[in-house]
Amino acid sequence: MHAWLCENPVGVDALTWQEMPTPRPKAGEVLIEIKAASLNFPDLLIVQNKYQMKPALPFVPGSEYAGVIAALGDGVNHLKVGQHVACLSGTGGFGTHTVAPAALCMPLPPGFPFVDAAAFIMIYATSYHALVNRAQLKAGETVLVLGAAGGVGTSAIQVAKVCGARVIAAASTDEKCALCKSIGADATINYSTGNLREAVKALTDGNGPDVIYDPVGGDLTDPAFRSIGWRGRYLVVGFAAGPIPALPLNLALLKEASIVGVFWGAFAKREPKANAAMMLELAQWYGKGIIKPVIDRTMPMAQLKAAFARMGAREVKGKLVLHN
Repeated sequence: MHAWLCENPVGVDALTWQEMPTPRPKAGEVLIEIKAASLNFPDLLIVQNKYQMKPALPFVPGSEYAGVIAALGDGVNHLKVGQHVACLSGTGGFGTHTVAPAALCMPLPPGFPFVDAAAFIMIYATSYHALVNRAQLKAGETVLVLGAAGGVGTSAIQVAKVCGARVIAAASTDEKCALCKSIGADATINYSTGNLREAVKALTDGNGPDVIYDPVGGDLTDPAFRSIGWRGRYLVVGFAAGPIPALPLNLALLKEASIVGVFWGAFAKREPKANAAMMLELAQWYGKGIIKPVIDRTMPMAQLKAAFARMGAREVKGKLVLHN
């Protein structure tokens, strides 16, 4: 097998494409022949030693991927060789093969392409957990999505629309705003050219959104939170902008607003049955054609560094997927 190896987490340039022995699955594991792997923001952080999870060196990055089961470890009875699966295991995806815990493998129904499957679990699980489980989003409510043209942002637009919400999508370019409109956003805001607070006020008749979905953080958090509606729910999803913002708590008091943390990974570990039911519903939504990952582009696995450069420059709309 071949894989991109991180021996020193000082950045993307230190990754090397290496040949190594194909691993054998241990008890409870499967060997997967990888067909496609998507880029997620944590993949960039982890090779820079900036992510909360710090795997032992050396390691193969790539948190999310899809492929074909090539071998089973002892005790794996619910999967079979030749079965198509998607997996989000945190590492191992940027190569031709990897071993993964069988419990983390999502069997793919017929007609689920590898490219879509590799871009599915993280973004839709995060957005469903955020909007449905944590925000308790109701039909008719208004959702403001920040970073709306990214992977989780595009999934949040789709999940919110399935729930019957009105969606305001905020992004950094007119092109990204147009993409958001094309997948269901009711209104858009280009926050690089306009005032976010004023735009939100105008689009909500001064009432503010009921729910704010924020995977960006940084300088957007304060003006967004000041725009929230009465008893609104502010979803803290991530910090793609880099800095972790601080909020004066009197703002929450004045509008009886809730600051709601969203950590899907911990939810999946703590409440596996609820998570499995959620993933089943999401797969059914995909089968019905009411959600579908936005694929920015596909690139050969050998072009991982170029793919990272595109992500680092904030040029990716939806998800970028590498293929073998």
